[in-house]
Amino acid sequence: MTGTRPHSATGAGDLTPLEQLSDFSLVAGGPLYRLLRRARLSGDGLELPQRRVLALVVLIWLPLLVLSMIEGRAWGNGLALPFLHDIETHLRLLIAAPLLILAEVVVHRSLLPIVRQFVDNGLIRDEARAQFDAAIASALRLRNSISVELLLVVFVYAVGMPLVWRDQLALDVNSWYATVAGGELHPSSAGRWLVYVSMPVLQFLTLRWYFRFFVWGRFLWQVSRMQLNLEPTHPDGTAGLLFLARCGRAYRFVLLALGTMLSGMIANRIFHDGATLLEFKVEIVVAVVVFVLMIMGPLIFFYPKLRAARRQGMMNYGALGQSYAREFNRKWLRGQLPGDEPFLGSADFQSLADLHNGFQLVRGIRLVPFTTKTVTSLAMTLLLPVAPLVLTMFSVEQLIDRILKTLL
Repeated sequence: MTGTRPHSATGAGDLTPLEQLSDFSLVAGGPLYRLLRRARLSGDGLELPQRRVLALVVLIWLPLLVLSMIEGRAWGNGLALPFLHDIETHLRLLIAAPLLILAEVVVHRSLLPIVRQFVDNGLIRDEARAQFDAAIASALRLRNSISVELLLVVFVYAVGMPLVWRDQLALDVNSWYATVAGGELHPSSAGRWLVYVSMPVLQFLTLRWYFRFFVWGRFLWQVSRMQLNLEPTHPDGTAGLLFLARCGRAYRFVLLALGTMLSGMIANRIFHDGATLLEFKVEIVVAVVVFVLMIMGPLIFFYPKLRAARRQGMMNYGALGQSYAREFNRKWLRGQLPGDEPFLGSADFQSLADLHNGFQLVRGIRLVPFTTKTVTSLAMTLLLPVAPLVLTMFSVEQLIDRILKTLL
C-alpha cells in the first residue's frame, strides 16, 4: 500500500495499536525487504515489482544461459539435456520465482482489509482488543525477525542445496549442469551457479513463504482463542467469519508458483527420463492436500467458536420459538382469537415462518469459515500449471474425442 509508514523503519513495539493495524502486512518487513528498499528495488508498499523480477532473473537465470553458451551446453552438442531444453529450470526460474515475488504485492494488498474486518465488523469485543493488538504486534515482530531469515539461509545451504538438488532435481543424464561419470555428478560452471546461487535463492523465496504461512496461521490461532462477537444469524452462514476465506484468493500467485515447480519437475522426467504422468499421481495428490491445507488449515482454528455460536444460537432460537409457538397456538388454535382480528392476512403466520427460517439458518452454520468451492478453486489453481502435461498421455485429437464422448 502506498503512503504507509515504512514497516522496517520502526519495530512493532514502536507503533501504536492503531498504526499496527493500519500497517499490518506479512511481507513488508524483514532484512531482505530493507535491503531491497535501500537498493531502490522496492518502495515502502512493495512498489516496483517489475524491477525486482528483472533483478531476480538477471541473478538466477541469465548467468546460466551465458555460462552454458560459453561451455557449449546451451543446445545440442550431444547432451541428453541441453540448457534450452531444460523445462524444469526455465519453469522454476523464469515463472515460479517471479510469481513468488509478484505474490508479495497481492498478499500485501489483500490481507490488511481481511484483518481490519475483525475490528470494523465489531467481531473483537472491547475486553479482547488488547489481546488482538498484541497478536498483531507479535506477528509484525516475527515478520521482521533477522534471525529467522538467517536461519532460512543456513537451512538452504546446509540442507536444501545438497539434499534437494542432488537427490531430487538432478537427472541421471549428461546435461548442461553436470556430466555423469563413475556414478557421480561433475557440475559445469553453469551447474555450479545453479547449485550455489540460483537454486538457493529459489529455495529461500519458497521457504520464506512457508514461514509467512506460519505467521498468518499463528495470528489466526491467537484470534480464534479470543472472545468474539459472532452472530449466529449472519447471512454468510458462518456467523460473520466468511470474509476469512478471501485469504485463499490472496495466496493464488503462491499456489501458481508451487504448481509451476511441480509441473517442471514432472515434465523433465516425462520428456527426458521416460516417465509418465500417472507415475506422479501420489505426488500430485499430496501436493494438493498439503498446500491447500497450508492455506486454509488455519481457518479450522475457528471451529470451536463456530460450534459454540451454533449451539448457543439454537438454544436462543429454541427458547424464542417455544415462547412464540405457545402464544401462537393459544391465540389461533385454542379458541382465544380476538373477535376483531381477521384470520386472513395476519402477520402472525409470516412471523412464524420467519422464525422458522431463522432457526434453520442458525442450524445450518458451517463449522469452518470457508466453502467447498473455495477449496476446489485453490486446488485447481495449484493444478493449472500441471494440466498441460495431460497432453503427454493423449494427442489433442484423442483428448477432444474423449471430452466429446463424455459430454455427448
